[in-house]
Amino acid sequence: MIIPTLVVAIHLTWKSRKNISDLFHNTAVCLWITANAIWMTGEFFCNDTLRPYSTVLFIIGIVVVAFYYAIHFPKRAENTTMKVMDAQPVQEAA
Repeated sequence: MIIPTLVVAIHLTWKSRKNISDLFHNTAVCLWITANAIWMTGEFFCNDTLRPYSTVLFIIGIVVVAFYYAIHFPKRAENTTMKVMDAQPVQEAA
């Protein structure tokens, strides 16, 4: 079940690469699915010795989403505000 789930997540990430918001979120999801797979496999086969590797992937996923919200999201909100401010309402003649 790990491989099909990961393949679908990677496919969705690839399909959404043109939308920066979806790209960052789907990349984090791929990292988290991989981390969960490593964690489960480590607990089942390796006496839970793979947990540090999965923790690294979880943290990288959080960093990816945090980077989006710290860097790209404010720029996007600023651009939207600027567009709204540029659109002046038309005043009707009395």
